[in-house]
Amino acid sequence: MLEPAVLQCPYCWEQLEVFVDPSVRDQEYVEDCQVCCQPILIHAWFDEDEELHLTATPEND
Repeated sequence: MLEPAVLQCPYCWEQLEVFVDPSVRDQEYVEDCQVCCQPILIHAWFDEDEELHLTATPEND
């Protein structure tokens, strides 16, 4: 089951809901913003307490 999370677009600053696969402990992928359509590089990882952490940066940085 995918885990929902909220992040802020680094381009338009809108709050976006994304879904992360908890079976992959550390992952990086590109997803387009649902509002401005710009590509966001998302880094998602789970710590030793199974807590999800996210960073969102512009893909072209």
